[in-house]
Amino acid sequence: MLNILKSRLIKGVVTRTIEPAQAQEIAALGAELESLIHKRFRRSLAIREVDTGSCGACESEIIAANNPIYDLQRFGIQFVASPRHADALLVTGPVSRNMLTALKSTYDAMPAPKFVITCGDCALDGGVFKDSYYVAGAVKAILPVTLHIPGCPPSPLSILRALVAFLKR
Repeated sequence: MLNILKSRLIKGVVTRTIEPAQAQEIAALGAELESLIHKRFRRSLAIREVDTGSCGACESEIIAANNPIYDLQRFGIQFVASPRHADALLVTGPVSRNMLTALKSTYDAMPAPKFVITCGDCALDGGVFKDSYYVAGAVKAILPVTLHIPGCPPSPLSILRALVAFLKR
């Protein structure tokens, strides 16, 4: 117990406060997202996420979008383990050669109608890995991409905004 207290005193406060304006924007976007999901799907939007060879930054932001601050699940977005339960495929990273077959198999296992979302600049065009010998290409060259969320990496708020804009179409 003494070590925990000592560690806490040495590290100090490592959390940050959320600005009220940002909290209000998250709540407003979330309410709009929840309404749009309900209108279109009449249930939660199920997403299967696949990392095809990224550096991990986009995954960190997707995880952050599910933390208590943003909490995408409360707005009707559910991340699923099986592509057979997914409405959307969320792809991060450039498609590496060893993930090409797995990505196609995941997409093929999804029930129709289905759509593909790319997250981050690497998924769009390969990013910094574009001309690497081990990159099979951008996701759009392999699968029909419906939505791209730009950024390196995109913030959780950018992810939320992009999903709202997409579902408004």
